[in-house]
Amino acid sequence: MDSSERLDGRALACIGIALLTWSSAYAAIAYALASFSPGEVAFARLAIGALCFAALLAIKRVPLPAWRDWPQLVALGVIGLTVYHLCLNYAETRIASGTAAILIALIPAATTALSALWLRERLSARALAGLVVALAGVVVVVLAGGKEVKFEPMAALVLVCVLVTAVYFVWQKPLFARSGTLAVTAATFIAGALGALPFGLHLPRALAVAPASHVAALLWLGIAPTFVGYLTWNVALRRAPASQVASFLYLSPPIALLIGWLWLGERPTALVLVGGAITVAGVALANARRRTPAARTPMRAEALERS
Repeated sequence: MDSSERLDGRALACIGIALLTWSSAYAAIAYALASFSPGEVAFARLAIGALCFAALLAIKRVPLPAWRDWPQLVALGVIGLTVYHLCLNYAETRIASGTAAILIALIPAATTALSALWLRERLSARALAGLVVALAGVVVVVLAGGKEVKFEPMAALVLVCVLVTAVYFVWQKPLFARSGTLAVTAATFIAGALGALPFGLHLPRALAVAPASHVAALLWLGIAPTFVGYLTWNVALRRAPASQVASFLYLSPPIALLIGWLWLGERPTALVLVGGAITVAGVALANARRRTPAARTPMRAEALERS
């Protein structure tokens, strides 16, 4: 792990923006699926995101990554974006929402494990304890919120989402130093959109008959959770250890609850609030800085020797 990596104010701000936009994605996906197939939603989302990234590259005149990195970038885009969004969209139509929420909460743990193996990131016992506490809080939030939880074979789709997301987060970090966050993220989205193209061949026909509100949901998905969300998240990933950044994903359920409370008037129960508090406490514990022992001054060292 690069010793210069740290969770500074800019990284925290980027994480906050990403989590806010991502927390709106699940409802937007469910809304868009009323008019579009899971494959069409995935392609539209990735294509809109890719176009936004291409425009930003042109405006800022950022060069694309070197050709030697493109095989890895294409693999990252297909695995971490195409596969993830296809599996997530199909899962939303086939498994209980509570089951999906609990399984998705395994992403920080998977990212932490992969970071330790691939990037040699070290995690303290306190950080591990914080991750466990945060996961327990998410489970309390889901169960107390009345979401249906069932063990079913199609839940494997969500487990695939967990694995490919961890791969995407961790595998791209070494590329940031060579090509920059924007160029790497844009390249993976171009590859991801092309990978999803076969699933979106009938999208023009679906757009012609879809209500304007459902088309607006696709645009929101492509611009906010995809373009803005992934860009800000990757900026945070470049500035701080992947395992540390991923721990903040546990805050997504409490943020979604807060949005529902303020926007839709959905008042959470006391137990849901307790679960949210447990989650926040776990994330805080996982990211608490360990105190370093005070350095000995020459005078203090001399006094210790005399004693």
